[in-house]
Amino acid sequence: MALTDAQIDRYKRHILLKEIGGGGQQALLNARVLIIGMGGLGNPLAQYLAAAGVGTIGLADDDNVEVSNLQRQVLFDTQDVGAPKVARACARLKGLNPDVDFVAHGVRVTRENVDALVAQYDIIADGSDNFDTRFIVNDACFHARKTLVSGAVGQFDGQVATFKPWLRDGNNIPFPCYRSLVPETPELANRIDDCATLGTVGALAGIIGALQALEVIKEVTQCGESLAGKVLIFDGLRAHARTVKLPWDPSNPLNGTSVGGTSVND
Repeated sequence: MALTDAQIDRYKRHILLKEIGGGGQQALLNARVLIIGMGGLGNPLAQYLAAAGVGTIGLADDDNVEVSNLQRQVLFDTQDVGAPKVARACARLKGLNPDVDFVAHGVRVTRENVDALVAQYDIIADGSDNFDTRFIVNDACFHARKTLVSGAVGQFDGQVATFKPWLRDGNNIPFPCYRSLVPETPELANRIDDCATLGTVGALAGIIGALQALEVIKEVTQCGESLAGKVLIFDGLRAHARTVKLPWDPSNPLNGTSVGGTSVND
């Protein structure tokens, strides 16, 4: 279906880019993206994907807005405190772009519901704040062969990675998955290593969430170089960013040698 005059006007800054153009904008309008976690990462991620014209955006989170969220979760106002995050986010985002269909999944992502959620979307963007959820989402995306764009923040640093672990590189080596980056939950991490106890600067979440949105847009439009097999690391205190190669882990329980992966020594 051709872009309408209103859509051409709304998205003309995309259409002018030779890497995206009209075809890329059509792909965005046809895309379905699920955002897991409507916290500091999910807020800017959802805003930029909505503004970009991603046709269907699912938001999964079971939390209500708290006063302490407002320092970094910029979709919410003080009057939203106590309201469900996904409901308030959908209302705000619909005002930003009525082209987009927003689907509120007011649930915590678990092993019992993750497969049904992931099956409805083309790309999954994980902005969750705990390792258990990240592992659950990673495993579901691997088995469903869905591209996963993952983000995480610390106090002044953050990272973004794209995972396509069912694919192989030019040497027939599998691409890594999240379990190649974090093989298991760090000891005590889910109890103490989070922004509620250590803190995080709000603007950092905006940077990492926007980078996630950019990587989702690149994956949908097939422009630029994918982050698959790499991790982008941002150091806010030094104003420094670098991209490093993430190696495949042969002991990975998903695509390691024990489940059919190819050894680098083969």
